[in-house]
Amino acid sequence: MVNIPVIRWGEEYESLETQELIHHATGEVIGTQSMANGGLITRDMRKAQKARDTLKQFSIDELVEKMGKAGDLFVNGTLSIGGSEQTPQDFVVQQSATTGLPEHMVELGMSKNAFVMNNMGRIIDSLTRGLPLDILSKGWGKEDRGIPVSFQCQTPILAAVLPSNSPGVHTLWLPAVPLQIGLVLKPGQKEPWTPYRMFAAMEAAGIPKEIWCLYPGSGAEIGSAVLSKCSRAMIFGSKQTVDNYKGNPKVQAHGPGFSKILIGDDCVDNWEEYIDLIVESIFINGGRGCINTSSIWASRHTEEIAQALAEKLGPVEALAPTDPNAGLAAFTIDGMATAIWDSIKDDLEEDGVTHVTAQYGDRLVEKELCGYIRPTIVHCKSPENAIAKKEYMFPFASVVECPEDQMLRTIGETLVCTGITNNESLRQQLIDCTDIDRLNLGPVPTTKLNWLQPHEGNIIDFLFRNRAFQVPEELL
Repeated sequence: MVNIPVIRWGEEYESLETQELIHHATGEVIGTQSMANGGLITRDMRKAQKARDTLKQFSIDELVEKMGKAGDLFVNGTLSIGGSEQTPQDFVVQQSATTGLPEHMVELGMSKNAFVMNNMGRIIDSLTRGLPLDILSKGWGKEDRGIPVSFQCQTPILAAVLPSNSPGVHTLWLPAVPLQIGLVLKPGQKEPWTPYRMFAAMEAAGIPKEIWCLYPGSGAEIGSAVLSKCSRAMIFGSKQTVDNYKGNPKVQAHGPGFSKILIGDDCVDNWEEYIDLIVESIFINGGRGCINTSSIWASRHTEEIAQALAEKLGPVEALAPTDPNAGLAAFTIDGMATAIWDSIKDDLEEDGVTHVTAQYGDRLVEKELCGYIRPTIVHCKSPENAIAKKEYMFPFASVVECPEDQMLRTIGETLVCTGITNNESLRQQLIDCTDIDRLNLGPVPTTKLNWLQPHEGNIIDFLFRNRAFQVPEELL
């Protein structure tokens, strides 16, 4: 059994208050984790500057090289986690046990995180648009044009309040370390495994452990303390969470994606060509990601599209997490699956809404200690149907009937949009639409990411301020 401590600037700390880590299917206790408190965080943050000072003993290029080694160790190494030796297979089993993710999805998540760590140099070069990296270390320097520029670091540490449902979000904060910025993380209550394994992998790769704080905790107190004591922080949560931090320059809030596929009138008559792409966008990774498609929009053939999706996704069953064919993740919080399905049932009563997967059996699967919701496809006659604006943490999508000339006025906030059209006018409208964050022009799954592109905000812009700067000519 693993005993996970609080990490205070690299040092293990065991608190009197602990919480058990429970297997979602068997109820077995597989570990315990110490619980931090707000007072602990307040005291520790007085030493935050030391984290950046420690990392600045290395160049960014040196830290990039160490991150690559850490990526290999993360995937392949046997690492020390809370006084226990953890093999890669141990990690897979432990994360699956507490999060409900099938084991093969955990392995996929490991490879995604390792890819980012192994390609950190290319990713940072892309995020900075080729800026000489010593400018970020020194605070100023000369561009290739010969113009002096200044990028002022806004914080010695990056904080993050992490979720339990999607281990892929860790790729968003990983660049902080090679950028010479320390980490203060509150792990997800059921997913401490990824940040702790990354901590161990980076230490084994030669990155000083003193730049890390890890604060497991329950309730809102720990997350609030982390956010209030750190000048730059990420938080992952619901739309309400995102709305609470709108306009706060210190907090980058990540919530539901409401990612969409829009099919233009010039392509919609060939809708059958895109069904497999749409299925992948809805279903991959158990539908848990903000980049999974939550709605498909077209002006016609929408009932046929919905029926075709239901034929492919409706028969999917809830399988054991050890089954290599498992495509669904369990809801591990007691009563959560039932509450979600009850909410969906209410929306299905609205005029113009059809539950297309109903013919393939019950969607809610209740187990003794967890629950599942099988893939669900609904058809909406109008964008005004309430369920057309919903997103859930399982393979769910609404197929929305909407005239092409009304789509971009109606879709609302959209993290990823795939626009399937050859109409240059519509393409330009998609490019100009300020409700769309990441845009795919053409038949590209919403779930296909290019890590050499910024995703959900550029971390460089968040951590550094590009300001006007002048020096005498002789200093250049």
